[in-house]
Amino acid sequence: MASVVLADSALPRSWRQSATSRLLANVALVVAGSLLTALAARVSIPLPFTPVPITGQTFAVLLVGAVLGSRRGAASMALYVAQGLAGLPVFAGGKAGLAVLLGPTGGYLVGFIAAAFVTGWLAERGWDRRPLTTAVAMALGNIAIYLFGVPWLAAFVGIERAPLLGLVPFLPGDALKIVLATLALPGAWWIVRRVNPAAL
Repeated sequence: MASVVLADSALPRSWRQSATSRLLANVALVVAGSLLTALAARVSIPLPFTPVPITGQTFAVLLVGAVLGSRRGAASMALYVAQGLAGLPVFAGGKAGLAVLLGPTGGYLVGFIAAAFVTGWLAERGWDRRPLTTAVAMALGNIAIYLFGVPWLAAFVGIERAPLLGLVPFLPGDALKIVLATLALPGAWWIVRRVNPAAL
């Protein structure tokens, strides 16, 4: 349970003195994770042959899951999706609304919640203590995104084309994002330990 213990111990003592303070701190961390994902979604490169763009979201999703743990990580991604559904332009390319969730890329958005949970669950069990196991945890979280995203995409492009349009072209980029997220994890902990959660 490394991530949960570290995240909780990283909070200022005053935030840990009451259940209300602890709740507020957790809410701040969850909101911060959703905002990081929204910021990463600004990195969006459309591809002419598929409705799925290259984005920075995967990097943020996996990093947030590793930092916040399973429950808070999943809550952060659920909040991110809710922000987009509410009309905030937080999805890839500045998009928003129910049409995005019901469209070809909607499965990937749902998969973000599962990915953060999986990555966080493994981090809580010590997989975030070494770079290699951190990368493996994030890779498994990334698989969770595809388990939701590719079948959803298949409903629009057909089951035969879905892996070619929604999986294969993104594997090299996702591998790079996993490496970058793994390298960024110590820095993320440094920030969480030193920044008041209310300011995140």
